[in-house]
Amino acid sequence: MKKLSLLILGLLTLLPVKADEGMWTLYNLPEAVYRQMKAYGYSLPYESLYSADNAIKGSVVLFGGFCSGVVVSPDGLVFTNHHCGFEAIRSHSTVEHDYMLNGFYAKDYKEELPNEDLYVSFMVEQQNVTQRLQAMGIDDLPADKQSELIDSLAAIMTDSVKKIEKTLHVEIDPYYEGNSYFATTYRLFPDVRLVFTVPKSMGKFGGETDNWMWPRQTCDFSVFRIYADPQTNGPAEYSEQNVPYRPKTWAPVSLQGYKDGDFAMTIGYPGSTERYLSSYGIREMRDAGNATRVQVRGLKQEIMQRHMRADEAVRIKYDSKFAQSANYWKNSMGMNKCIDSIGIIEQKQAYEMRLRHWQEETGFLKGKLDFDLMAKLYGERFERMRAFYYWTETFLGTSEVVTRAMRAGNGMEVKGSESDPKKQYIEFDDNSDSWDEALDKEVFAALLKNYREHVSAQYLPSVYKTIDADFGGDYAAYVDALYKKSVLMKNGKKLYFNKKNFNKDLGVQLGVSLVDYLAQQREALAPLADSIDLQEKYLCAAKLRMEQDMPHYSDANMTMRLSYGRVGGFTMNGSPSGYYTTAESIVEKMGYGDKMPDYYAEPIMKELLSATDFGKYQDKTTGKMQLCFLTNNDITGGNSGSPMFNGKGELIGLAFDGNWDSLSSDIYFEKNLARCIGVDIRYVLYMMDKWGHADRLLKEINAK
Repeated sequence: MKKLSLLILGLLTLLPVKADEGMWTLYNLPEAVYRQMKAYGYSLPYESLYSADNAIKGSVVLFGGFCSGVVVSPDGLVFTNHHCGFEAIRSHSTVEHDYMLNGFYAKDYKEELPNEDLYVSFMVEQQNVTQRLQAMGIDDLPADKQSELIDSLAAIMTDSVKKIEKTLHVEIDPYYEGNSYFATTYRLFPDVRLVFTVPKSMGKFGGETDNWMWPRQTCDFSVFRIYADPQTNGPAEYSEQNVPYRPKTWAPVSLQGYKDGDFAMTIGYPGSTERYLSSYGIREMRDAGNATRVQVRGLKQEIMQRHMRADEAVRIKYDSKFAQSANYWKNSMGMNKCIDSIGIIEQKQAYEMRLRHWQEETGFLKGKLDFDLMAKLYGERFERMRAFYYWTETFLGTSEVVTRAMRAGNGMEVKGSESDPKKQYIEFDDNSDSWDEALDKEVFAALLKNYREHVSAQYLPSVYKTIDADFGGDYAAYVDALYKKSVLMKNGKKLYFNKKNFNKDLGVQLGVSLVDYLAQQREALAPLADSIDLQEKYLCAAKLRMEQDMPHYSDANMTMRLSYGRVGGFTMNGSPSGYYTTAESIVEKMGYGDKMPDYYAEPIMKELLSATDFGKYQDKTTGKMQLCFLTNNDITGGNSGSPMFNGKGELIGLAFDGNWDSLSSDIYFEKNLARCIGVDIRYVLYMMDKWGHADRLLKEINAK
């Protein structure tokens, strides 16, 4: 492995790990980290990352609030993953024009498709506001008041930047478990249009069979464009008069490829990691959270898949929902496997013992950080948290009837007169194009039954009394009655609050039951959560102090981060993984497509990838058409679509996954196994060229 000039202590072990672990903020990137990047092969100056006029950060976007992306042209063209654009692609698809199945290419600007509620954000700048908040007394406030104070300062700072440019806004996020706070200024563009996508057979090639696995051949990309106000080149709501955005900088696209050991860097918006989490928190995550998610989603997905395979229209409606559910179902399964196989809890316990001894010697946070208290608090909330996870997996976002019921139960759908309660009502529009009644009913009935079988009676919402008393415990009969009798399921029909039948409506009763239960559980969990969060904050502070002469990155929190490392594979059980896949490997898998739906692809795809000469897209060193590749960059959810740069700051790929062998990396970065899987940008351009014939886009991108 690599020799480093800089060593940092691992979270969970007493042995040093390599400094290329980490998700680093750009505005204050430690000099030691930059020096190591240079040693690996980064050739640009320090200012190239954040502060220069054409800094790399200016080409990277937060895509939709849940993924990352990169601007690749002077006309605002954006690359992200196919699975990041999945819902936008699905929303434009019909049985007659199925862009999910057949792909899409806009041959001119007029054909580029607008997307409601889709946006991209650019990070303008970031600053540390910890001392400012401390001067305002944040450390002396309870958790809810702390949030109010943070929101108020963010509003003040937003008002200030809007005087400079009205399209800017500021968000303040906690870092290092709340020991620090950074304020980030963003510029948000709400007009983002779909330009190009390959068919799902390629964008999701391998499906759930290959998800989180290596080797991969997935052509996981889609192309969008940012539109702007024609007068100001600034953000603007969708309008036919808007024009392609002209960015200040964009990422140059390279056809030069990479080789084993080359420098690699990702910049994106990782969503959430918990590497400072205590051993008690990891145990709760494994046994209450992950295990529950695996059990409930496994049941739900089996029903969804059966209905989707039986009806093409149902498949289109649920493709995105199934993918979202399955992604972290498999992730949770793999994470638990790694937690046990690596022995993460035991390693963490050993590290906490070292921290405890150091605290006893130094007196740091004496009377505040209390390991015994932390263990007691986690123990007190375990069963309630397990039931809470079962509740969220069962009732949140699982069926249309529950979604409508809860929106009614908490008053989110109130319409009519604002001043006259007698004229206020609930009414739902027809959204039948996004869900299927037969699937919805079967899933909800099965989950109702499953919930009761896995939690104790004290954690049952009151609706179960109705199911027992009025339906003899028959969940299917109860769900049938909901659809037949509840006004909530009658599109366009008004249900007035002042009518006698309001509280008798089965859907309203369900919503009130679930909302009341949720409020009760939150009230019971809140004081425990606040106390546990405070202990976790102290634990992080102790680690930072004990290792104060070493650089530390904060856990991911959906703000821009940099990760660096090298191209390369790993060894598992004595077998080398290899660090790239080739066209031959996908053609081989396509041969199993008649038996394995996840490996099916249209004949034209097999033909294109069976070519003997791939021209400029072929790697000059290996002579192969390389599809996907590995680096040891740090990656988690939210990093999907992150640009992968070489040492010259040129785009060589798009990150889209981690590997199964290190799915515990959100809590522990296993340096020997943790890898980032990316789609080779040459594979992306090849598909745009030979399948899509997207000449205008290729010319615009101007890859070198």
